[in-house]
Amino acid sequence: MISIRELQELIDNRQWKELRQELEKLDPAEIAEIIEELKREGDDIILFRLLPRETAKETFFRLEYDKQEELLEGLADRKHLLAELLNDLAPDDRTALFEELPGPVTQRLIQLLSPEERKISIQLLGYPEDSIGRLMTPDYVAVKPGMTIEQALDHIRQFGKDSETLNVVYVVDKNWKLIDEIRLREILLAKSGQTIEDLMDNRFVALNVLDDQETVISVFHDYDRVALPVINTEGVLLGIVTFDDVMDVEEEEATEDFHKFGSIQDLIFNPARAKVILLYKKRIVWLVILVFMNVFSGAAIAGFEDTIQAMVSLVFFLPLLIDSGGNAGAQSATLMVRALATGDVVIKDWLRLVGKELLVALLLGLTMAVAVSIVASFRAPEIIAVVGLSMICTVLVGSLVGLSLPFIFTLIKQDPATASAPLITSLADISGVLIYFSIATWYLGF
Repeated sequence: MISIRELQELIDNRQWKELRQELEKLDPAEIAEIIEELKREGDDIILFRLLPRETAKETFFRLEYDKQEELLEGLADRKHLLAELLNDLAPDDRTALFEELPGPVTQRLIQLLSPEERKISIQLLGYPEDSIGRLMTPDYVAVKPGMTIEQALDHIRQFGKDSETLNVVYVVDKNWKLIDEIRLREILLAKSGQTIEDLMDNRFVALNVLDDQETVISVFHDYDRVALPVINTEGVLLGIVTFDDVMDVEEEEATEDFHKFGSIQDLIFNPARAKVILLYKKRIVWLVILVFMNVFSGAAIAGFEDTIQAMVSLVFFLPLLIDSGGNAGAQSATLMVRALATGDVVIKDWLRLVGKELLVALLLGLTMAVAVSIVASFRAPEIIAVVGLSMICTVLVGSLVGLSLPFIFTLIKQDPATASAPLITSLADISGVLIYFSIATWYLGF
């Protein structure tokens, strides 16, 4: 593959023919990778303008949203080219792009669409944000029950070229209400005298257009489908959602959960290209909140000044103990957040999981207590019992906090990933300080 430096030399020397020939050797995925890596302003626009129409469409689809936005701005003076690009995009991909753009920009671009494509985009953008309606595409093939196999195949040949997928054909009545779905192979293998109705079993799985996009992930996993139909409350077929769109949603949801678990607000898709001020804004809020939360740890320590002064060696084990509680809590929370997100665990499982977590945390605490007691036997043998008992208790409490917080956030209709590692660690720190010095005060008789 041609290097970035070689491409830039061709651009500098205005060798457009040679540059176009080099681009013709590459597939759209490789061209998209090159465009993402270009640093000099304007090079990406020049490269993109030299691409054939079909290659440009495929390349544009593979770019990050922010790079797509940059290209749209760079093509603003080429309205004909811009209109062709937008009209050629699949409706669901175009909707995803429009969602990322500022409102005025989206409105301006919608005006470049053909009347038919404009109607589709306005309809898709009219559904609630993060709903399945924003995710679906109206490009599918539907047949009627009374069609013969020959008529159905002729219909598929005529309209199938514009369909997002042809694995499944949908059966609708005269009011366009979905009544069945049939795999294409069943139609191909059917006898010539049969009708579509002969192949129907009236068993199908459909998504509601207003459902949250997260629901589609579990449905696709449960039923192992390439595409699923989308209907309204009356059962009318509106579009389909395909597996590639679900993969995008799953990746976005996983990224969002990771960010929330790190106490980062919203999504940052590409930190390498994000501005410093954006990275700062996304991270500062939770960090400031956690600063004030950690004040309680300091207040707890201040309440045990007499104990600390009488046994200074207690301070040596403080970071070790509270970090252990926070680490155990973060482990529990990670398991629960993921299990809740995938649907493997539901709210009613909490009590059963608490019992299991108590047993696991007790075993973990005992093992870690042995380890810290060995350290204490060299450093401060007089407090072996204190650090050992404290380790067991802090691991137990940290684990229960990590297990319970995701359930609590789910119960109050919040994302369980909000139970972030820094939040759990801060709570574990506060409880760890209180547990450790309370046990020390009681055991040592202060």
